[in-house]
Amino acid sequence: MATSHSRPRRSRYGRYTGGPDPLAPPVDLSDALRDIADDVMAGYSPEQALREYLRRGARGQEGLDDLAWRAAERRRELLSRNNLGGTLAEVRKLLDEGLKLERAQLARDIDMDDTDRAFREMQISNLPESTAAAVSELNSYDWQSQEARQKFEQIRDLLGREMLDQQFSGMKQAMEGASDEDKAAIAEMLRDLNDLLSKHREGTDTPTDFANFMAKHGEHFPEQPRDINELIDALAARSAAASRMFNSISEEQRRELMKLSAQAFGSPELQELLGDLAGNLQGLRPDLNWDGSEQFSGDEGMGLGDGTGAMQDLAELDNLAEQLSNSHTDLDIDAIRRQLGDDAAVSAETLAKLERALRDSGLLRRNPDGSLKLSPQAMRRLGKALLDAASEQLSSRPGSRDSRLAGANGEATGASRPYVFGDTQPWDVTRTITNALQRTAGTDTEGPLRINLDDVEVIETEARTLNAVALLVDTSYSMAAEGRWVPMKQTALALHHLVSTRFRGDELALITFGRHAQNMDIEELTALPPVHEQGTNLHHALLLAERFFARHPSMKASLLIVTDGEPTAHLEADGHAWFNWPTDPETMFKTVTQLDKVTKRGTHTTLFRLGHDQGLEHFLNQLADRVGGTVVAPDLDGLGAAVVGEYLRHRY
Repeated sequence: MATSHSRPRRSRYGRYTGGPDPLAPPVDLSDALRDIADDVMAGYSPEQALREYLRRGARGQEGLDDLAWRAAERRRELLSRNNLGGTLAEVRKLLDEGLKLERAQLARDIDMDDTDRAFREMQISNLPESTAAAVSELNSYDWQSQEARQKFEQIRDLLGREMLDQQFSGMKQAMEGASDEDKAAIAEMLRDLNDLLSKHREGTDTPTDFANFMAKHGEHFPEQPRDINELIDALAARSAAASRMFNSISEEQRRELMKLSAQAFGSPELQELLGDLAGNLQGLRPDLNWDGSEQFSGDEGMGLGDGTGAMQDLAELDNLAEQLSNSHTDLDIDAIRRQLGDDAAVSAETLAKLERALRDSGLLRRNPDGSLKLSPQAMRRLGKALLDAASEQLSSRPGSRDSRLAGANGEATGASRPYVFGDTQPWDVTRTITNALQRTAGTDTEGPLRINLDDVEVIETEARTLNAVALLVDTSYSMAAEGRWVPMKQTALALHHLVSTRFRGDELALITFGRHAQNMDIEELTALPPVHEQGTNLHHALLLAERFFARHPSMKASLLIVTDGEPTAHLEADGHAWFNWPTDPETMFKTVTQLDKVTKRGTHTTLFRLGHDQGLEHFLNQLADRVGGTVVAPDLDGLGAAVVGEYLRHRY
């Protein structure tokens, strides 16, 4: 019995083509969320912000605008590099070469009758200037040079292949050197195709008709259409492109090509069959662009087939430009790959993944009206990122205490007590495990130690005063005009995240003040667009702050005011805002009086001055001196850290 020896297996590796790269890293949404949120804070709707992000692209990657520019450049290149006279130029070249060979043969043939030679020389010397007319006249010429005859036959062959290539891409190459039988088979296919399309126009065709046609002629249709409509769509798109190409050449070129068409393969039948096909297709798909034209201005001549292909490329580029201009990622990736290359297709796929990931991640949520908004999850992630950035700035300052950000309940007393529902203190792990061991000692219980709720003890801490914090942010037009709009919102979001996640016992009021003041939740403030309305109504904002503090009398009060201008408006008794610039004495009096009322309860006040206006600096310093408060003048990048730092400093 023969022993078989297993041969070592050899593995071959190549480029992965089975779909998305399984080793590709997951899409990172952190930068995307930050960029989109910045645009939302600047005044865009979330839908607009998403579109703008996709237009710009992820950091270090192409966006839709980059792809649109590449499509426009590709279009410009096609038109500026090429012209549509390639077929006429090639026919003229073959004709000139044939005539040169014929003249040489006539000069060499010493046995030819002189009269005959002179007559032939006169025939070829007096040919019309028109290439088409010259070719037509030479149909009856008796060539003496075999090479010259072959050149003339090449003209007929070229015309036939070019005309077929106009309608069926790739035919020019496929029919090179075709035999008479091949040409007859093509003619039969065209006749059958026209019969099928005619029946379809009349509504008398059946699926069997299409199946029989494809069984007989399917080799000429590499697209492998599944039904007659797919067949018509493919053929009509190419035929419409051929029509537009014909419209794009000069009147003289059109006349020449029409005359030359009759010479295709030495028979006018091909011209008739293709003409019938174009008519059938235009009747079946009249909605396509059959009448357009383009202006080609380059030096590289294209034949009829290549010119038709260029027209299809231009149409595809126009469709891509329309898709890209709508700022959606539902793009034709195959078309992008054909027109702009693999790297552009990868960029388009990446943008599509980003959009899907953003929509599927829960970071963007649909409103009932269909519009998008930042979800609570997105707000938390964004707030955490902004708070982390503020914390890093605080940690870099001398004497900073990072532990303040921990949100502990108070200093530990060294004692512990049984857990009561609602306790937020940390567990005393040692006492908890000891209680569980004592409870199970002397029992037959086997397996891991199980802890019951009665075993749990928590670490006792000293009671800590809870805080009521009112953040008043200036939303007058100057805040947006001077680039302070987004940093102001980022500051509010960072402080809101800190209070809502680490100091849940504290209360935070977000109050905006422009011509009027109003309480806002963080979602409203984040999405608030700049208002083109003058007025800095700090008086109204202080009225709302007083009501907020009155609702929390047992809490330690903290007032934080972010502004870039002196008050220029106040609230009248009837609820209307009165505005004047420069600041009116009554506005100043009402604002200062209201600040006095707010601070009577022991409220600590910090004023954050944005900008370098000397009048504002003098005014805020006077306010701070009056109520025992503080003025802080951070730069915009440090505003968030300054506000968070002041909140932490005065809550302990």
